[in-house]
Amino acid sequence: MTTGPRARLIESAIELVREQGVAGAGLTALLDRSKASRNSLYQHFPSGKSELVATATTIAGARLAAVIEKITQSRPPQRWLDALIGWWISALAASSFQAGCPIVGAALAESEPDVQASAGAVFADWHARLGTGLAEAGLPAEEASSFASFVISAMEGAIVQSRAMKSTQPLTDAQKQLTVLLDRYLPPAADR
Repeated sequence: MTTGPRARLIESAIELVREQGVAGAGLTALLDRSKASRNSLYQHFPSGKSELVATATTIAGARLAAVIEKITQSRPPQRWLDALIGWWISALAASSFQAGCPIVGAALAESEPDVQASAGAVFADWHARLGTGLAEAGLPAEEASSFASFVISAMEGAIVQSRAMKSTQPLTDAQKQLTVLLDRYLPPAADR
């Protein structure tokens, strides 16, 4: 099945932002990778590259939100961090540490306020999803929200370090320490 130019542009934007950030995802690179014309870009994204990257950020965020949902609904809370961070360890290794989180790339796009706002909305959604799961697992709502935010922050920081160091050790360390904290916060199994 072939995909149309809109889908190819979005996939190319996600890939390039994962690899090079928003600044490195230049218009020529986007068009070359997507094998789409400039006319197609403006037909599907009238505001140009910024609109394309903002849309790609939202779509990438929804995909990763689905991973969070699947993890929190398919296993006990004590296994969530293993699965979530394990997913990133696999993704980084598969790309030989060349492609990180597209949301971080979008979040750093100071010159692109719509792109940065899309990243902020994605992070807020992830915090809410994970926080809801933690609250359902027995953490007080305020604590669940704060811990969810901390998990995302620690994980994203570990992804950045892992790329720079060409090692999954920062993610492994984050997983180990976050698991200790989660165990401290979770109520005893009999209370859940």
